Amino acid sequence: MTHVQWPALKRNLVAILRGITPEESEAIVGGLLEAGFEAIEIPLNSPDPFVSIEKARRLAPAERLIGAGTVLTVEQVERLKDCGGDLVVTPNTNPDVIRAASERGMVTMPGAFTATEALAAIAAGASALKFFPASVLGAEGIGAIKAILPPHIPLGAVGGVSEVDFSRYFKAGVRAFGLGSSLYKPGDDSKIVIERARKVIAAYDAALSA
Repeated sequence: MTHVQWPALKRNLVAILRGITPEESEAIVGGLLEAGFEAIEIPLNSPDPFVSIEKARRLAPAERLIGAGTVLTVEQVERLKDCGGDLVVTPNTNPDVIRAASERGMVTMPGAFTATEALAAIAAGASALKFFPASVLGAEGIGAIKAILPPHIPLGAVGGVSEVDFSRYFKAGVRAFGLGSSLYKPGDDSKIVIERARKVIAAYDAALSA
């Protein structure tokens, strides 16, 4: 089994840009990277997602993670790799997708909701886990599942989570967050998104140092 480790990022924050268009992507992705985000996810149910991902990859330094969300098939993994993506985020636990991405040297963050799904994702070689939807499980639910997971696997909370929740999830052992609609909604002006991003960065740093 191939295992690609989650990289040592300064902040484990993933910007989820669901619905972004290629025309918007350069200004918004560039602004997010400048604000301090180190991982960008463009879900595949966005308009022309692979075009946006290619543009994002050209903008970003090599050490920043650029990839796709809502990855459901091995074919999508292959196409993502071809356009320079190195981060595979899924809403579910599909061992074939995790293994295919890992074999191509890509960082994986599969979605899980139960202990069974979390352990299956780890067995397939997941780099990190995305508990989704986190707002339903809550920090307490994730904390309970964490007790039976290997300590070296980073845990992320995605879905209904914003910067106001960081401290509560930190206490449960969560260190990664995927931020979607609280950061970006389709059609948002890049200046608004960048302003939100700066607030998120400040909140993460404050929670981490608390």
